[in-house]
Amino acid sequence: MPVTLVLGGARSGKSRYGESLALALCEQPVYIATAPVIAGDAEWQARIEHHRNKRSDRWQLVEEELALTDGLQKHGGRERVVLVDCLTLWLSNLMFAGKHIDSEIAALCECLPQLAGHVILVSNEVGMGLVPETEAGRAFRDAQGRLNQAVAAVADRVEFVTAGLPLRLK
Repeated sequence: MPVTLVLGGARSGKSRYGESLALALCEQPVYIATAPVIAGDAEWQARIEHHRNKRSDRWQLVEEELALTDGLQKHGGRERVVLVDCLTLWLSNLMFAGKHIDSEIAALCECLPQLAGHVILVSNEVGMGLVPETEAGRAFRDAQGRLNQAVAAVADRVEFVTAGLPLRLK
């Protein structure tokens, strides 16, 4: 089962690139969206609605904030293409829920090679900027780096996207 990791910064074009890969492989890919619904945050809700509306009916949408490994096992299959957008939001959801991050990352990385279809995972590269001011910010940045490294190790292909342009790393 081919696994592709698409990395990039905020607004780098990584999601659009991941979507184009999935649509090139399959007539109706599965889109696992990890964005949490945040009550009372109108701007965030507008972003989610924008993403929902821009996707064509070619996508089978699954919204999964925490149980990503279960979602991949349920929706991945021999003739399936699954796009996960994005690992960064999944990680922050896990942290806010008080989950054990290292075991969740290990479970994901154990699951990926066992899936029968294609999986494309989108994730932010957050380690190229300033050191976060807060302890929580530094913990998140460090966990994101560990997550990206672990997924990259099991991925068949890793792409870095900046200004909408992909650069193959692996």
